[in-house]
Amino acid sequence: MTNITTFLLMGFPEDQVLQRLYAAFFSLVYLMALMGNLLIITLTTIDQHLQIPMYFFLKNLSLIDICYISVTVPKSVVNSLTNSHSISFVGCASQVFLVVFFAGTEFALLLVMSYDRYAAICCPLHYEVLMNRGACVQMVRASWFSGCVYGSIHVAGTFSVHFCGSNIVHQFFCDIPSLLTLACSGEQTLEYAFIIGSCCFGFICFILLVVSYVYIFSTVLRIPSAKGRVKSLSTCLPHLTVVTLFFFSGIITYLAKNFISSSSLKVLISVLYTVLPPTMNPLIYSLRNWDIQMALGKLIAGKLFRRLFKFKYRRTIKGMVKLLWLLVFQELRISEDDDDSIHIKALIPRISIEMLHFVINKLQITISK
Repeated sequence: MTNITTFLLMGFPEDQVLQRLYAAFFSLVYLMALMGNLLIITLTTIDQHLQIPMYFFLKNLSLIDICYISVTVPKSVVNSLTNSHSISFVGCASQVFLVVFFAGTEFALLLVMSYDRYAAICCPLHYEVLMNRGACVQMVRASWFSGCVYGSIHVAGTFSVHFCGSNIVHQFFCDIPSLLTLACSGEQTLEYAFIIGSCCFGFICFILLVVSYVYIFSTVLRIPSAKGRVKSLSTCLPHLTVVTLFFFSGIITYLAKNFISSSSLKVLISVLYTVLPPTMNPLIYSLRNWDIQMALGKLIAGKLFRRLFKFKYRRTIKGMVKLLWLLVFQELRISEDDDDSIHIKALIPRISIEMLHFVINKLQITISK
């Protein structure tokens, strides 16, 4: 038994060129995740059309993803660039707590989001009562609290053991399975019991999530209109994709650690559940989400024309942009309702005429002044 004060994170190869490549790759992925999630938070905060429970939960999910990826990736990038692989005992314990904390919080929030979709589709008449502002805030608080409890239990179980021999962690961050391999024989029982208990509880929550989607799909299939079925499913598909990615990455990672002997391959597989979900979640929620796309378009248009037109006709130009945006939006909505394909070229004559009338009216008002 040794008194370990520092650990060495030796997940990446010692070759300097490979370490630089890993650092560049992780930096790029981290910036993508940071920008995507910050954009979601910004849009769901400033846009008045996104002030509903679904986007309130999405904003918290993006915040969790930023925190989750920030626990591991920046430290790994710094270690690769400085060729320093050490992390203190307290730093390692903090990393374990925060990783488990944010992962547990995200899992709990995904359950809350599935209940939100269940209430919206299966109980539409009672949705505003079930998902009022106070209830949503309490659900989010409960998610964060459960993640904190989950992280506290596992960090206590992991660091209650004595470490024997080497202090080398074959991983790019401190994770529980890698640390338990360094523990003295027979002392991992408590943490193994916590892991088994957590898996059982997680499995029960997963069953509840599956049951909620069984009710959702059965309700959707009873909707007589094909458009109604598509519209209802379109609000569930992003969440279902995120849940699948979250569970799939975690299961594949921990199964692979038991069947793969190569430490380098284990590190690459660990990227699945530490880097992939926070990076992909903003993309998944924005690809086919009309409300997010509309909010992003309005934000870009507003910022662009505030910079370009700062003088006399700024309000005129801004009004023209708003009119253009509303015309396109209304036309797209009409096309969707009529079940016709959307042809942007067909909008140009109408938009041009409306814009011309708008400009003439504005100039007449300006001249009369």
